[in-house]
Amino acid sequence: MITLALMASKKSSVDHLRNIALFSECSTKELGLVVDNSTERVLKAGTVIMEQGRVGLEAYVILEGTATIKRNSKKIGTASAGSVIGELSLLDKGPRTATVIAETDVRLLVVTDRALKGAIQNIPAISTKLLKGLATRVRELDRAHYG
Repeated sequence: MITLALMASKKSSVDHLRNIALFSECSTKELGLVVDNSTERVLKAGTVIMEQGRVGLEAYVILEGTATIKRNSKKIGTASAGSVIGELSLLDKGPRTATVIAETDVRLLVVTDRALKGAIQNIPAISTKLLKGLATRVRELDRAHYG
């Protein structure tokens, strides 16, 4: 029974990753590697998931629940199941651009830079796919802000 539950959880996590621009070009096998090297975390409502200005080494995929996104203490959005937050830190280890607070209890998939590097070492083609996914995300943001 536990094995079936873990397999269902892994499939769900892979499905969430597949719907995120950064990972959209990756195969099921590649996404499975990322999930295998990641962990799940459950946080209570009100918990700060990440803080603006702090250096981050991981990204979070929201599997269940919602979170408030604030920049300079002003609410700029909401993230819900299927959203990824903090993904830039996976690539550049730079400071967080926003603070994210769990609005409800949340279940997160924590993808560390180490997990991502491990997947890339096993399947180097993932890096090209991640770059393509990142380029797609940058273009979407550009269109949203500049038309």
